[in-house]
Formats: sequence, structure tokens, C-alpha cells
Amino acid sequence: MAEVLIKHLVKRFGKVEAVRDVSLRVADGEFLVLLGPSGCGKSTILRVVAGLEDADAGEIVIGERLVNFVDPVKRNVAMVFQNYALYPHMTVAKNIAFPLQIAKKPKAEIEAAVRRAAGILGLDDLLERLPGQLSGGQRQRVALARAIVREPHAFLMDEPLSNLDAQLRIQTRLELIQLHAQLGITTMYVTHDQVEAMTMGHRIAVMNHGVLQQIGTPQDVYRRPANVFVATFLGAPPMNMIDGALESVGGGWRFRGVDADVPLSPEVLSPPELRHEIEARGEVKLGLRPEHIRVGPPGHDGGIPGRVEFIEPVGSDIYLTVEAGGTTVQVRTDPDSPLRPGDNVTLMFDPWRVHVFGADGHNLRRDAPAVGSTLVQAAAAG
Repeated sequence: MAEVLIKHLVKRFGKVEAVRDVSLRVADGEFLVLLGPSGCGKSTILRVVAGLEDADAGEIVIGERLVNFVDPVKRNVAMVFQNYALYPHMTVAKNIAFPLQIAKKPKAEIEAAVRRAAGILGLDDLLERLPGQLSGGQRQRVALARAIVREPHAFLMDEPLSNLDAQLRIQTRLELIQLHAQLGITTMYVTHDQVEAMTMGHRIAVMNHGVLQQIGTPQDVYRRPANVFVATFLGAPPMNMIDGALESVGGGWRFRGVDADVPLSPEVLSPPELRHEIEARGEVKLGLRPEHIRVGPPGHDGGIPGRVEFIEPVGSDIYLTVEAGGTTVQVRTDPDSPLRPGDNVTLMFDPWRVHVFGADGHNLRRDAPAVGSTLVQAAAAG
């Protein structure tokens, strides 16, 4: 196992800057998830760490060793691809053994390593089968076993579950969590699936347009998003955004928008000495998670009036789509709710739960990450 350190990484493809000055540290034994939409640069970072792409600027350090100019095979990392990359003419046993055979390891050592990896991943009865005789989940486990036998410093996993059906993804996700707990190998895991990120990662690094937006524990990133992108990318449904402006009233703050006049807790926004800085930001967005909104009768004081447009039952909850405050708001509510489309309601919320985003998109909450603080972690800035 080893720490992986990325310092000010830049990667271009022609005129396109796929990765823009990204710095991050993956601690020894950590499971770090790179999360973001397609084309955000997360897979490119993984490929640069593996040596499959060259960095245009920056450094890659694995286990205190600068590897920018080290061949991929000598970096001692194991990559697990989305398409498994198994050899169709080789048995499961031979696929698992292949990297050790290339390294010219003794036959007895290879056989022992294959048996151990197959035992960890429950492949003992499949060793003589060909990949074409396996299910998608079984092929994925073979790819993992092939990575394990190398005893790498780090696993690099590029959307390894995306080809599996929903039920199998859940099962394999649990297997990967158990595998990491058992082996403790430093892991960088790329996905665009926020459920995978939230359930698997010790920390999540959120990417967009080649830029690292925020890095932190799953709960921190969800509860304290650094900006509008992170707030709306994480969550299903995503955080609601209502346009408006802040006004200073009696030493506190109020949010005012179309049909919205909402007092804000002084503990949520920055302290009074930053009043001029906040007011200079102009228009803001009020951010509300669907689960932090309560639905009351029409005319209720202290809320935002709205009208129910759609109702989506999802079993354990109901999601309401409500036209309110000049925009569309989604609310998670009780599955036994008697509301129907066309009903007038008032949306209410805990003032401690709101987020306010400035014109530059950054979160103005006092407990939100400071601008830039989430982009460079500890010695990764060195």
C-alpha cells in the first residue's frame, strides 16, 4: 500500500484542457471516489496516475516516488476497467495469473496467488471457465482478482460497475466495500453515480469541467456543498435553488424573492462584519434540500406559497413538484400525504438547513468550505 499524491496536474488534448491544476492526496489505505459528470476529467486523472496518459504539467507521486516518467508496468498500480478487459480465449485462472506470468514469477507462487485471489472473490469453482461463460458480475470479480494478485500499491478503478444491472450493482458494490476493508489497499475509484460515491468513499472529490470543486467526506460534501454545482449534482432530487436577494434587517438577514420573504438565522450566514461583502455580491440563490422542506396549508405565515404540480410516489416517500417563489421546487414528504395536483400549499423549512449561494456560485454559509480551501489538501499543495 502507498499514498498517492497529485500536485497541480494539468492535462490537455489539443486545445481542450481536460484537467486544470488539480491537486489532491489519497492517503495510504484510503478509498477516494472521483465523482462528476461525463467529460469532467475524472477518468483522465486516473489514466495519468496509471501512466496511460502523460501529464502536461504537475507531478504524480506514489509511495514517495515521483512516477511522471516511470513506465506504467513499473508503477505498481492495478487498474480495473469498465469493460473488464479479460482475454476471451483464456480461462479464469489464466486471466488472473497473466500479470504474474508476464513478471516471470515462479509457477508455484503464481498458483498460490491465483488460489488466494479466487478464494477472496468466490471464484474457486469458476477457474476453468472462459469469460464468455460468466455473468457480468463474475467477469468483474475476475478483473478484480487479476488486480489483487499483483499486490499493487494502489487500485485504480474506472467505473467498474457501470455495465451491471441495478441489482447486481448493489451486490457488487457491497463486495467492493468488503474487499477494501479486508485488503486495505489505497483505492481511487471513478464514477458518475452519486450513490456509489456516497456509500463507498471515505472521501469524495467532486469534479466539473476539469476543475476540482470540493473534496471531503460524503456527509460533509452533501451537507456543506462549496458551490451551486456541488449542491445540485449531489442529491436525488438535487438541491432546490430559488433566485432572490439578501437584505440586512435589524442586524440579521432576510432572503427576498418572488413570493418569498424568508428570515435567515444569523448562525447560518457570515457574521455582521462581512455585511458589505455579502451585499456587494448582488443576486443570490436560496438552496433547500427536498427533505428539509415541510408542506403546510395555504396562507401559513413564515413560508413560501406554492401550488402542487406533480406527485411522484417512490414507495417509502412521495416527491412533490411545487411551483413556488417563481420557480419549481421538489419536496420529499410522507407517502400517506393526502395532497393532489392543483392543491395550494405553503412551503416551510428549518432556517438552520438553508444554504445561500452568492452571484459567484459559492456558498455563503458560515460553516461552508472557504473558497479554495477544498481544492488543495495538506502537502498536496507543495
